[in-house]
Amino acid sequence: MRKAWLVAAVGVGGSMSFIALLVVGTYVAAGSSAGGAAQGSVGLAKGAVPASYQPLVQKWGNLCKAINPALLAAQLYQESGFNPNAKSPAAAQGIAQFIPGTWATHGVDGDGDGDRDVWDPKDAIPSAASYDCKLAGYVKDAPGNPTKNMLAAYNAGAYAVIKYGGVPPYRETQNYVKTITNLEKSFARPTSRVQPSQQSAGAIYYAQKKLGTPYLWGGNGTPEQGGRFDCSGLTLAAYRSVDIDLPRVANDQYNAGPHPKRDELLPGDLVFFSDDLTNSRAIRHVGIYVGGGYMINAPRAGAVIRFDPIDTPDYFGATRVTEDGANAVPSKPSAA
Repeated sequence: MRKAWLVAAVGVGGSMSFIALLVVGTYVAAGSSAGGAAQGSVGLAKGAVPASYQPLVQKWGNLCKAINPALLAAQLYQESGFNPNAKSPAAAQGIAQFIPGTWATHGVDGDGDGDRDVWDPKDAIPSAASYDCKLAGYVKDAPGNPTKNMLAAYNAGAYAVIKYGGVPPYRETQNYVKTITNLEKSFARPTSRVQPSQQSAGAIYYAQKKLGTPYLWGGNGTPEQGGRFDCSGLTLAAYRSVDIDLPRVANDQYNAGPHPKRDELLPGDLVFFSDDLTNSRAIRHVGIYVGGGYMINAPRAGAVIRFDPIDTPDYFGATRVTEDGANAVPSKPSAA
């Protein structure tokens, strides 16, 4: 923990003293927490999966013991960002990014309409779950965690998992397994209180120093931009100041950690706003919660970075940023 963050925050002038108290409270909460993020949850976090796909992910994510809905959602997000029309340079296709050869062998008619269409999520999502479960069956006798072995087989092939008796010593495969298991936590509905972040105090301190700065669409705070920010540029810079790299846009920042409930918010949580409360991909605004129902945010063109209430009709939800969660979020959808 960088104690300098705390000292600096407490040294803020009188007009900001209530923020200093919130920062102290954040550190106390982080230091006293004995719990952690929920493990083994299979419920999906609010809006984490677009509403049109949520029933499919919930149903097919329970196809076998090696997967769950949150894990399946993490794979789909990693592969395509839930884009059913995604196509990679390697010819991977659809929301689950099947290459043609794999689809020919493992594609299923998920909706029972008589065809297997890689571009139709009603076929592609069941096919992704079915393929995961087949891979889990291939490596069921390998030592270690069955889900991690399944993910390793997805990336490196079942033979490699069997040969090495678990996740093989390939950097790409080990990173893939870690990425998906970390992303899983951001798609799962927590079943207990989410562990506080120790970096949150530093992020608030950074953001409060920018109060009064004019908004700039696409602003990242660079000298060329006059130190100005848009909403997600501010949150990115605030967490970068404490060595956590968030993705650039707000709807991806939502996946940088688990999601506390409204009555569980702590200073430093990211809070999100959308005109579609069923779909995190439609999020259009983000701020940094400071307590008392308020956030620091860069609201819009013509405004300055300021405090605003969060309890508005377009409040979507919150994310408690974790380093692992932020590192797991792809900078852009990848193909496999």
